[in-house]
Amino acid sequence: MGNSKSGAVSKEILEELKLNTKFSETEIVQWYENFKKQCPSGRITKEEFQNIYRKFFPDSDANTYAHHVFRSFDANDDGTLDFKEYIIALHMTATGKTTSKLEWAFSLFDVDKNGYITKSEVTEICTSIFKLIPKDEVEDLPEDENTPEKRANKLWKVFEKADDDRVAEGEFVQGLLDNEDALRLIQYEPIK
Repeated sequence: MGNSKSGAVSKEILEELKLNTKFSETEIVQWYENFKKQCPSGRITKEEFQNIYRKFFPDSDANTYAHHVFRSFDANDDGTLDFKEYIIALHMTATGKTTSKLEWAFSLFDVDKNGYITKSEVTEICTSIFKLIPKDEVEDLPEDENTPEKRANKLWKVFEKADDDRVAEGEFVQGLLDNEDALRLIQYEPIK
């Protein structure tokens, strides 16, 4: 079963990804083959990642949001994602458990990576999320969340904090688990 070709995913990474994601060995190998075709260097740059996001959101400005997503998954801060970081990103955003997704969302909102989020960071991420929403869909949003600032204010109220306070990861996760409506505020789901 082990594959010693130089182009194959290492057994160590394969085992780690099987253990830490819901992907099967076959799926991981297929993802790796596609990743190597798209990224022969074995790494994906922020610009390449942004290009992928632009394909998912062709009618929107996805660059800012993609930048923040990229930052949250670049575990070693080297400016690229290797295959393992890329697969963990896919797993977290597509199939991860709600708590795991919220832990990732916290890292997305923690722009300065200091272990806390502030209202200004919430506003920054809400602004990048808003750039994903096509203008005709913005018109259909509720009055109290039809701008990035209103959405950030509504989300911040969930944590019952003053504007100059900060929120730790546990408070963030629990606050969103306790408020289903707030879960919707931290993301954009395209209308099918």
